[in-house]
Amino acid sequence: MVPLKRRKVVSSSAGTTGTTGSDCTGDKVPTKFPQVVLFLLERKMGASRRAFLSQLGRKKGFQVEDSFSERVTHVISENNCGEEVRTWLDSRGRTPAHLLDISWYTESMREGRPVEVLDRHKLQEQQIDEAEVVVFSVPSYACQRRTTLDNHNAVLTDALSLLAESAELSEDEGRGVAFRRAAAVLKALPKPVTSMRQLGGLPCLGGHSLRVVKDILENGASSEVESTKRSERFKALKVLTGIFGVGAKTADRWIREGIQDLHQLQDSGQTLNRAQRAGLEHYDDLNQPVTKAEADAIGEIVERAVGSALPGSQMTLIGGFRRGKLTGHDVDFLITHPEEGREVGLMPKVVSRLESQGFLLYQKITRNSYLESKDGPARPASNMDRFERCFSIFKLAQEEKPGTTQPGTLTGKDTCSHRVSGEDEGLEVEQTKPAGLKPWRAVRVDLVVSPISQFAFALLGWTGSKLFERELRRWAGHEKAMSLSSHALYDNKQSKYLRATSEEEIFAHLGLEYIPPSERNA
Repeated sequence: MVPLKRRKVVSSSAGTTGTTGSDCTGDKVPTKFPQVVLFLLERKMGASRRAFLSQLGRKKGFQVEDSFSERVTHVISENNCGEEVRTWLDSRGRTPAHLLDISWYTESMREGRPVEVLDRHKLQEQQIDEAEVVVFSVPSYACQRRTTLDNHNAVLTDALSLLAESAELSEDEGRGVAFRRAAAVLKALPKPVTSMRQLGGLPCLGGHSLRVVKDILENGASSEVESTKRSERFKALKVLTGIFGVGAKTADRWIREGIQDLHQLQDSGQTLNRAQRAGLEHYDDLNQPVTKAEADAIGEIVERAVGSALPGSQMTLIGGFRRGKLTGHDVDFLITHPEEGREVGLMPKVVSRLESQGFLLYQKITRNSYLESKDGPARPASNMDRFERCFSIFKLAQEEKPGTTQPGTLTGKDTCSHRVSGEDEGLEVEQTKPAGLKPWRAVRVDLVVSPISQFAFALLGWTGSKLFERELRRWAGHEKAMSLSSHALYDNKQSKYLRATSEEEIFAHLGLEYIPPSERNA
């Protein structure tokens, strides 16, 4: 953040009306109230909010100091009690006339002048009764908890998730999982965390995670998180792993070779595989969130291709969208057929049809390599499955805006509308878009084909969230002596597979209360 320019005083006396200040643009702003000198306490307010409010005050003619000094007459704080602010001031050897809540500042900004200081504006002494502190309690495993998208502690969980991502990009999986589990616990809490006392006894909150939470509660931000955000290595890893087909190992190797961004990669002469070339070509699109409406539009197209290739097939939108999310980074579909074995050979037919219609910019099919007798109980529990899959980049037409084209309905070849009916497939309409305006966007789409006998396990495994699935497998192994995958559930004590035709049956086998997809957002 660019630091605000310090207020300049052109008069020798702080009490004269000749005092002026400068806003963030450097423009001189007359000080209208020289007898009032304000200082905004950053503690719990945060640096960016403090900078914004300071700038606002100066624009309205208030003197707002960047640092605390003897000139300050009013200390403004947010989310602090009087005892906390006095403790802070005692360390600086002086207490000004007024210790005020942010409400006085916002009211003064609204009125354009310092409003009268009332009792409700003054910081109150907070007497905390230990008996009144709400101490949270949640089960140890995320698969025992109901976690909706209504997150009451987003500031805390976002910070821990960023540290988890940083660890994962550095291939420190253990530390990444620890931060993910800590964030998942805070996501499940019914109310915002306001005190460290509320977290006593909660599972999965290690010392490192607690230090981050404490820093945010006391100072409005975590210094470690802010430092990570500024890290050149972290930023480079984010950019490079944002390329489809590039993992942390490849990105790390490129960084060690001096490649930090896309331009350097393009100029480096690195040999890229087919997926990476497609990922680089469509980088901006693939790093733009996919909306639920776009996912549904793609679903209509894929469903027609599936129905044409094998009538009677069933297709389900999975992943985050099944859990109720409105945006995602890709779109996943699970395909099956009610008759076991009929799904064999379906994927190449579907992909061939989508390619012939011009909907696929890239595709790679992997065959189903799962053998129950060999890969089931003997194979370590993992979120990786062996289904027939197609990793693809889909070419999705954008919705038309008035005046950009002549009326008409186009197919994937024409890429100006994502609504295609059986009657208008193959129709070609002249495009009249302005030069340089791309009428389509690239979207990551994964297609998965499962035999009907494994469909319930595949549906559960591909719905997520990733941590929820990890915790399901951990519960199965540690608590039930079972092995769970996206293919099957094996009881190690009985030495047999436990069959299921629904997610509810799988939860019952595991001795867990059924949790619907909308509450699996760990």
